Amino acid sequence: MALAISLPMPARHCKKSLPTLWLMTDERIGTDALMKALHHLPRGAGVVFRHYGLKRKSRRRLFDNVRAVTRRRRLLLLLADDARTARAWKADGWHGRSQGPDTLIHSAPAHNVPEMRSAEQSGADILFVSPVFPTRSHPGSRTLGRVRFAMLARQANRPVIALGGMTASRWRGLHPSCAKGWAAIDGWLECAG
Repeated sequence: MALAISLPMPARHCKKSLPTLWLMTDERIGTDALMKALHHLPRGAGVVFRHYGLKRKSRRRLFDNVRAVTRRRRLLLLLADDARTARAWKADGWHGRSQGPDTLIHSAPAHNVPEMRSAEQSGADILFVSPVFPTRSHPGSRTLGRVRFAMLARQANRPVIALGGMTASRWRGLHPSCAKGWAAIDGWLECAG
C-alpha cells in the first residue's frame, strides 16, 4: 500500500498538510467503485471531487457521502468549484482557477507556464500539472511526457502534483525534484481492484 506523505503548508493552513497522493473523481467512476477507491487511499491522501456533469442536488448528495468517508479516514477533500461553494459544502478547500478566501486550501490545474503563473497569482497552494501521460479523461490530448513535464514543473513556485495517466510505477519513473506527488482516477481504481 502507498504511504501518503504530507508537504509543508503555508501558515494559514496550520491544521492541515498538503497530501502527495490524490484521487480525482469524475462521472466515469460509479459510486461503488468511488467508495472502494476512497477506502483504499492511505490516510493523509487527498481527494478532488469533480463530478461536474451531475445535477446540483445529485452532486451535493454524492459529495456529502464522499465527505463522510474522507472525514472518517482523515483524507483531505477539495471541491472542484468556487471557494464560496466549497465553504458552504464544508470542503477543506477548492480546486479551480477562481480566487477565494485564503483560509481554505486552493489547488489549481496548469497545463503550461501562463496557466501556472495565473494559478500562482490567484493564490493556489498546489498545482496539478497535466496531462503527463495519455489519459482516458482526455482521449487524444497532447501529453507532456516526462521531459516536458519536468521542464514545466521546475518553473513552478508552488508544489506540483503530476496528473494524467499516472500510476504508482509511472510516478516512480518521474524525477523526484519535479513533482511532490501524483494524482489519478484510473490509477487508484486499478489499485482498489
